[in-house]
Amino acid sequence: MPERTGPKVYSIAAHRGFADALVAGLIPRYAKDEIALARLTLLLPSRRTVRTVTEAFVRHSGSGMLLPRMAVVGDLDLDETLGPLLDPLGAADIPPAADGTRRWLRLAHYLREVEGDAAGTGAALLRRAFEIGRTMDRLLAEEIAPIDLMSERVIGIVGDLASHWSDNTRSFLMVQQHWIAELAGRGEIDAPDRRNRLFDHAAARWKAAPPPYPVVAAGVTGASPALARLLRVVSEMPQGLVVLPDLDLSLADEVWGELGTAGAPAQPDEPPFGRGDAVTHPQYHLKLLLNRMGLARSEVQPWHRSGLAAAPPERSRAISSLFLPPRASAAWVDLPAEQRRLNGVRLMESTHPGEEAQAIAVLIREALETPERRVALISPDRGLAARVVSHLERWGIEADDTAGRPLPQTAAGRLLLLLAEVVAEQAAPVPLIALLVHPLTGAGPGRPRWLENARKLDLALRGPRPGAGLAPLTAKAEDAKLAEWWAGIEAILSPLFALGEAEPFERLLGLLADAAEALCGEALWGGADGRALSALVEDLRGAAGSAGTLLDPRELAAVLRDAMDRVSVRPPWGGHPRVSVYGLLEARMSRADLVICGGLVEGVWPGSAAQDALLPPAVLRALGVPGADFRIGLSAHDLAAALGAPEVVLSWAQRDEGGPVIPSRFVLRVRAMLGDQLERHVEKDAVRLARLLDDAAQVAAHPRPQPMPSAEQRRVDVSVTGLDRLRGDPYQFYASAVLGLRSIDGLDAEPSAAWKGEVAHLIMQRWHEAGEPEGGLHAIAQGVLTEQNAHPLMRVLWWPRLSAALETFEGMILDAKKAGRKVVAVEKWGDMRHRDIRIHGRADRIDRREDGSLAVVDYKTGQPPTGRRVQEGFALQLGLIALIAKDGGFEGVEGVADSFEYWSMAKGKDGGMGYMFEPVLEGRKKSGIPREDFLPETLCYLDDALDRWILGDEPFTARLNPELGSYADYDQLMRLDEWITSLGNKPEGAA
Repeated sequence: MPERTGPKVYSIAAHRGFADALVAGLIPRYAKDEIALARLTLLLPSRRTVRTVTEAFVRHSGSGMLLPRMAVVGDLDLDETLGPLLDPLGAADIPPAADGTRRWLRLAHYLREVEGDAAGTGAALLRRAFEIGRTMDRLLAEEIAPIDLMSERVIGIVGDLASHWSDNTRSFLMVQQHWIAELAGRGEIDAPDRRNRLFDHAAARWKAAPPPYPVVAAGVTGASPALARLLRVVSEMPQGLVVLPDLDLSLADEVWGELGTAGAPAQPDEPPFGRGDAVTHPQYHLKLLLNRMGLARSEVQPWHRSGLAAAPPERSRAISSLFLPPRASAAWVDLPAEQRRLNGVRLMESTHPGEEAQAIAVLIREALETPERRVALISPDRGLAARVVSHLERWGIEADDTAGRPLPQTAAGRLLLLLAEVVAEQAAPVPLIALLVHPLTGAGPGRPRWLENARKLDLALRGPRPGAGLAPLTAKAEDAKLAEWWAGIEAILSPLFALGEAEPFERLLGLLADAAEALCGEALWGGADGRALSALVEDLRGAAGSAGTLLDPRELAAVLRDAMDRVSVRPPWGGHPRVSVYGLLEARMSRADLVICGGLVEGVWPGSAAQDALLPPAVLRALGVPGADFRIGLSAHDLAAALGAPEVVLSWAQRDEGGPVIPSRFVLRVRAMLGDQLERHVEKDAVRLARLLDDAAQVAAHPRPQPMPSAEQRRVDVSVTGLDRLRGDPYQFYASAVLGLRSIDGLDAEPSAAWKGEVAHLIMQRWHEAGEPEGGLHAIAQGVLTEQNAHPLMRVLWWPRLSAALETFEGMILDAKKAGRKVVAVEKWGDMRHRDIRIHGRADRIDRREDGSLAVVDYKTGQPPTGRRVQEGFALQLGLIALIAKDGGFEGVEGVADSFEYWSMAKGKDGGMGYMFEPVLEGRKKSGIPREDFLPETLCYLDDALDRWILGDEPFTARLNPELGSYADYDQLMRLDEWITSLGNKPEGAA
């Protein structure tokens, strides 16, 4: 490469492969002896590119070599540090940078001070403060001083906007002024400001006295003014070079002009970015960088070296045509076929993200069959990337996911969040049990015993949520015989539940970390995720202590999640040496033989152009800050770079988890430019194979379950409610009575009908046992709800209906007492032997009427069974209770019942809550059993059931009467969905 005078700026075309082509040119230029290359200093954009370039040097070395010094100059969005290069250059007079975390917390304090209660509290306030900090950084990177926000032009724009924009701008300015005053008092400056000063200081030093060693800035595309000035100086140094990635040198001058002003307006009073600027074009940010460097595109020369994975040169020409601005895109109509050719590029459309991930995994697996072939998946969709990594594990391929995982998705991060959620939700069962069974909790030799106790507590907490706090849980633990084990956990958690409404954030984090370590031991802080979590907690604690931040403990989980979401945990070592999974930032400068671009849908790639939440777009445009669409141009450049690989697959799905999606605008451009060549670029085999992987061989339909237990196994007790199941759905009776299986409620479940029924029965029982005091039923009900740890929300929602029904019941009972009716049994258990089979059950209430006969009462929180259902023999509980009473099965109760009453708490025909219903055929009723036949009919149905199933040999057929409303406790066990649709008419023998 000949030496040049003036600025030395080069561009590596997309098809050449940036990192490998860069190294291929640097080694012969600088590696003149064993240590010559070590004298070289490389300025790179990010820490990830340091690794990428290092790997490229390893590939090209052929033998050992001393690597050049690599320093990260970064761009603001990467949140990278400047590196050790520039600080030693006599920059002691530049003030230190303010801690970013402390600034975030202090901005929240000032925002609260400026807006008062309107600023919000907790997580919402801190989110707004974070947005303010991010906007401040953008302005500082663009060298926009606070005074610029107060210029007449900006004030005039703000005055013409909606009131919320005016309010936001005013709040931003006031908070910024408070922070600037604090910085002045502390002798600090913001990190972007210090970064700019370091760039300018280095530029001045190098311009006055160029360093004796070569300096090459490679792959830097950040266009901040200070960085552009530094790159200009580097390009003019005797031993300096600037190498840009994929600057399109073949783009026609008129098309280059169509990109817009890009920071170089024709007139000084014009805005730096025009309304018609093509900010979404992949070359726009490079034009902005060149304009700020004071260079014309004609001064940039092509880099004449290629990488190991270079594509044909015509690929770059096709990429250039692909991303033409709107007016220039009309040239596609007359574009020759050779300039529209995208050989090696395939388009793959899948039905849904799951299929897309499977198809991508198939492509990767197939590519690895070729020795030394490297494969890279590039996608901003982290969910898709995780799916692909999981699918690859099927073949023992551990992909190198360089983008890492968000800290909340790691074991250590999730544990701390669960602990914070337990505090925020006042020990709600779901986060509590998730915390106690977390893989890190109770680790060590006692882990099996710990899990056994946690599962017992899990069972004890099933059903509606208990009351808030630890006290209700202590009662549950004692009932489950877990008092000793729970006492240790309670001692750990108690400090977190003894906090006020506003506690120092530093103290909250300390208590949380102490509790987490007490539960997990030092294993919590081990591993990459533990170290990242430890660093985050210590950073937050230090900043919170210095900032004096107060926080409601109930907001702790939300604040921590926001902070953790900004931290990625990367594995300390790589996975498969030939498979990489990149995000868009990590993919820059990387190259592989096959590049798969996944998740190419609108809103993902490119991402949605989110506006600044604080400053209106018109103000940002007037100040010279690139708008929200600028990020679309960067993502377009990322795709253009990926398209330079030898083989490329562009992949997208027709829908996501929420519904249909629109393919990326980049995909639509590819399809439009290919035109009649499109069909031969479609990838179909991978999708077909992905579907075949999940297309198992067809199996016969699952037969309808018909268990046939032995005669000895059949002889089980029959409960008064079990007879309904036996006749309606014998399989459910079999699972319940023969197998002894029971369904359990979910954690924090909605109050079930069974739970409400138990509470209602207990209320009535307590009232009867108290002597049925007039007006005392409501007080007893409140006491029972408190005793049952009923959650306050559930109590508020259910109480109006419950109290109205209880009032009706109280009146009905008192009226019955006046008519000579007397309660003789309440919630009483009884049984009888019939044909040597025990029939048992609990009577909700039995009354003795004035004539000596009995009245059997059953309480229902919902609607009672209809007369027709009783008539058909599927709701025989009242009759069976009466038969047991007639047989003397209830201690202290004798007589024959002739009243069979359901007392329902549901809404009656008169609109009131609570009524009485008898399924007796009399008067104007059209269904039911005649009163005098009620017991004989019940006995007849009982004998029929005993003859057929308990003493007989009929199978316990699942859903014998499918049209009959039934419980669904055992539907999954009987695999109902696999055979129920094949049923035709009701089976023979069904009622």
